[in-house]
Amino acid sequence: MLIAADKFKGSLTAVQVAERVTAGLHRVAPGTTVEALPVADGGDGTVAAAVAGGFKRREVRVTGPLGNEVTAAYALKDGTAVVEMAEASGLQLLPEGVFAPLTSTTYGSGELIRAALDAGARTIVFGVGGSATTDGGAGMLAALGARFLDADGEPVAPGGGPLKDLATADLSGLDPRLKDVEIVLASDVDNPLTGPKGAPAVYGPQKGADPADVATLDAALAHYATVLEKSIGPKAAEYAQSPGAGAAGGIGYGALVGLGAGFRPGIEVMLDVLGFAPALERATLVITGEGSLDEQTLHGKAPAGVAAAARAAGVEVVAVCGRLALAPEVLGKAGIRRAYALTDVEPDVARCIAEAGPILETVAEGIARDFLA
Repeated sequence: MLIAADKFKGSLTAVQVAERVTAGLHRVAPGTTVEALPVADGGDGTVAAAVAGGFKRREVRVTGPLGNEVTAAYALKDGTAVVEMAEASGLQLLPEGVFAPLTSTTYGSGELIRAALDAGARTIVFGVGGSATTDGGAGMLAALGARFLDADGEPVAPGGGPLKDLATADLSGLDPRLKDVEIVLASDVDNPLTGPKGAPAVYGPQKGADPADVATLDAALAHYATVLEKSIGPKAAEYAQSPGAGAAGGIGYGALVGLGAGFRPGIEVMLDVLGFAPALERATLVITGEGSLDEQTLHGKAPAGVAAAARAAGVEVVAVCGRLALAPEVLGKAGIRRAYALTDVEPDVARCIAEAGPILETVAEGIARDFLA
C-alpha cells in the first residue's frame, strides 16, 4: 500500500495523514506493508513533503510579506533545492485578520532563493501558492539584484500597488549564478498575469483586495509588464500571458521573466523530486487525498496528479478526504476508484476538523476491510 496524500489544510499535515492512514490500515490488516510518500503540489506544505522524502531542512531569516523578519525554510538534497514561496511570503505569516493586498512583498522569497544558491543548489524547484502578495515577483527580483525605480530614480515602495509609479526596470544586476541554475516554476494554476483571469482578479480577494484594490493592482501589474518590455524586449509581454504567470500574485511572472524559470504543474514536479515512480512500482494500491475533493482537485491538485500517474502505471487508486464534492463518475474519470470522506463517519464538519486524526484512522479501517480483508 502506497500512501501519497497531501495535507488536510487546517487539520493534518501530509505526514500526519500518512501516519493516521497507516494506523487504521494496520488495525484491520496488521501484516500489510505500507509505504508513505507525503506529497504536495507546490503550495504550502511543499518543503515539509520534501523533508519527509529525505531532503534536509534548512532555515534562514528572511523578510516577511509585511517587511518584518521571519524564519523560513527550504529543503536541499544532492544539489536540488525545494523552495516554497509561502514560507517567506505566505498568507500564514500574516496576523489573523490582517491583510496588505497593495503593499505586501515577495522580497523574502528572493532571499530564500539566494540562500539556496549560497548552499550550492544547481536545480531549484520553486513552489508557488498560498501567497499574501500581488507584486508580480518584483520584490523577489529586487532581493536578487534587480532595480525598480520611479521617475526620480528612487526605488519604488514594496508591494503591487506602488508598481504604478515604476519608471525604469533594470535586471542587469540579477545574481549571475541564476544563469547556471535550472529553476522550475512549480504551480497548480495557469492564469496569466493580468485581465479577467489574471492574478489580481482571481486571487486578489483571497488576500484582502476589494474591487478598487483589484483594479489598482491589475493596472499596476500591466504597467510593470510594459516597463519590463521596454527594458528586456517583447518577451516580457509574452511572459505576461504565459500559463503560470499569474501564480501566487504574479510571482510566476517574475520567475519566468527574470529567473529564466520553466513552468511545470507542481504535482508533476514534486512526484519526480520525491521518487514517486519507483515507489509506485512496489505498490498494489495507492491511497491519495486532501482536505476537500472538489472541482479544484481536478485542475492540477495533488490527488489528481497522483491518480493520473498511478492509472498510467496500471495501479488502482482510492482517496481519503475531509469533504467529498465529486460524483463517483467524476472520480472514476480522474482515475480514482473510490473516495472515503471523514464526513461519512462524522457528519459534523466542525468535529471532523477538530478530530481529523482519529476519524481518518476509522476511515482507513474501512479501506482495509474493502481492499485487504
